[in-house]
Amino acid sequence: MKKQLLNDVQKQAVEAVGNPVLIFAGAGSGKTRVLTHKIAYLIEHKLFKPEEILAVTFTNKAAEEMTKKVCELLKNKGTYLAVGTFHSICARLLRKEIHRLGFSQDFAIYDKQDQLVLIKLVMDNMNVARTFIDPKTVSNNISFYKNKLEDPSQASKGARTIVEKTIVDIYKNYQKELKKNNALDFDDLLLFPLVLFDKYPDVLKKYQEKWGYVLVDEFQDTNRPQFLFIHAIASEHRQITVVGDDDQSIYGWRGADIRNILDFEKSFPGCQVFRLEQNYRSTQQILDAANAVVKNNTERALKELKAMNGVGDKLGLLETNDEMEEADALISVLEKEIKIGKRTFSDFAVLYRTNAQSRALEDSLRRNGIPYKIIGGIRFYERKEVKDLLAYLHLIVNKKDTIALRRVINFPPRGIGLKTVDKCVKLAENENVELFDVLADPSKMDIRGKQANELKKFYDIVSKYQDLLDKLNAGELVRTLVDETGILKYYKKQDTQEDLERLNNINEILYSVDEFMARNPEALLTDFLEEVSLLTSIDRWNDQANRVTLMTVHSSKGLEFSIVFITGLEDGLFPLYLTLQDKKELEEERRLFYVGLTRAKKKVFMLYANNRRRAGSEQYYGMVSRFVREIPETHLEKIKFSSAMTRKVIGLSRGKTKTEVKRIVTVFDDFRVGDMVNHAIFGLGKIMALSGSGENQRVGVVFKDGLKKKLIVKFAKLKKIR
Repeated sequence: MKKQLLNDVQKQAVEAVGNPVLIFAGAGSGKTRVLTHKIAYLIEHKLFKPEEILAVTFTNKAAEEMTKKVCELLKNKGTYLAVGTFHSICARLLRKEIHRLGFSQDFAIYDKQDQLVLIKLVMDNMNVARTFIDPKTVSNNISFYKNKLEDPSQASKGARTIVEKTIVDIYKNYQKELKKNNALDFDDLLLFPLVLFDKYPDVLKKYQEKWGYVLVDEFQDTNRPQFLFIHAIASEHRQITVVGDDDQSIYGWRGADIRNILDFEKSFPGCQVFRLEQNYRSTQQILDAANAVVKNNTERALKELKAMNGVGDKLGLLETNDEMEEADALISVLEKEIKIGKRTFSDFAVLYRTNAQSRALEDSLRRNGIPYKIIGGIRFYERKEVKDLLAYLHLIVNKKDTIALRRVINFPPRGIGLKTVDKCVKLAENENVELFDVLADPSKMDIRGKQANELKKFYDIVSKYQDLLDKLNAGELVRTLVDETGILKYYKKQDTQEDLERLNNINEILYSVDEFMARNPEALLTDFLEEVSLLTSIDRWNDQANRVTLMTVHSSKGLEFSIVFITGLEDGLFPLYLTLQDKKELEEERRLFYVGLTRAKKKVFMLYANNRRRAGSEQYYGMVSRFVREIPETHLEKIKFSSAMTRKVIGLSRGKTKTEVKRIVTVFDDFRVGDMVNHAIFGLGKIMALSGSGENQRVGVVFKDGLKKKLIVKFAKLKKIR
């Protein structure tokens, strides 16, 4: 790979060694290029060996890209680099050191779903009603305590109300249950290394010497435990480079602390500071608009981005009546951009503040036959059938994992009910043995007949694969397991579309294990489960798929698109109503808007609705977002949109005007099979099938590139070629 040219400031930042380095990297300013070149520089100039460098990122996708680029720069001499997310780096460390804290190295990593199941079990054992405290509230509070580095005894000092004291008691018992299950949650992955460093100075010294140089990406998103981890490793040798943009700090709600980057010079005195202000992504119009908004924040470092891609077009602003018209307006602009700008679907991203906004947008895209992909829906590894199979694997690796055991003891269905499980739990508690071990002899629990046979059969299968862990390749083990447990057979015989999809997902898991083993021939099943546990939805995003991408603004961070739509730009929605009275939270909302704007390379279109339906049938009357009002009009182009809707007043309700919305229906072509038609996006096509007539007519069209689409005539705007 030919090295990319660095600008003067980038080059200085790469070659700055000896003192701590802080790089303020504005959006699109080439921070990844600087990080990868810096790692290559350290190795090429023999300042550090690859295995002495620790590079931390925030997504697995970013870690993989960084490793790949460094290896290309060094012609594969960077193979032994430690590159990963905070969670994956800490998990790796804990696999080697956690025995000191009373856990075994095959500990399970519980995701949010597993965490909730365990919290519910703890609450049931404590006789705490879920109507009194919602388990999700408990989960959020426990995470909040852990981010503040408060264990249950410390958290109890601040508990005042009965609810707060009960949550702390649940927290205490939850931690005990985690240990009994030989499991850690995501927050524990970050906390336990700090506990090790504190209790065992020799462990800290070992990793300070192991990682002689530390690099951290997206430093503005670090929370307290992450900062303390990095500080512990680098505070002695002070060989550290951190890169970030305070204007893109958008995760305060999950513990990120913007002061970590703004106060870095205090934490590492004598550090060199560099500002990357040349932007290689967006146009100057976009950058000027974004800067005009974010400069209203007080908590930020000064920087002025200069576009390397020219002035560009003004930002489009569309005022609409409601969320349905907003979606129609978006489709109208998208069609024009495809037709005139010769763009593909993957050039477009539609961003929104809350997931609930996607419904009207999805409806409109579907009606118009436009392919799209939602980021942040149900993640692949969170689907029931996938979780079921993974639970089997977790139990095989770690027999103490009672959450996994409870999940699969009756899957596929084998007639083992909750009462039977309760009997097993009681015996395990009475005899002080593992829950899994009591399944070996059902007669001790007075369980007879079919249930006893099924329990013993389940025990034997899991035990068998526990013995095979070191003898079989992970791919072989999983394939044999799904066959012997009857999972494949179960989904095959259901014979519904939903179960066919589930079967496909099981096969996808088998493929993913094979693919993982191909990448990591020496890896164990534990390593695969760890990688899966730490995946995010962005890691699975494929920018090669030719589809419009829909996602929240939070999910878009780190990505870029030729054209970006930001929808729902009303005060109360973006920014959210709850942030309007809190200066700190409002500033984070403003940074979030800045992130949305700077995802765009070529154009931005902003949309807002004067009326928006929320919480079922409640109608909300909106005002254009203050963030839009902070953009000078010289950067805006107000786009008029001709709606296909009519609204008429039909009366008053509680002092408010009630309107009736109707779509204007004009005379449609009476299409026939064989007719040639033209579509604004897909071009020329031939009607191969149709049903209905008038505005309800549906047609099946094959377009010139072989693309097949089913369209509703009243939405598709098809023109017959005479």
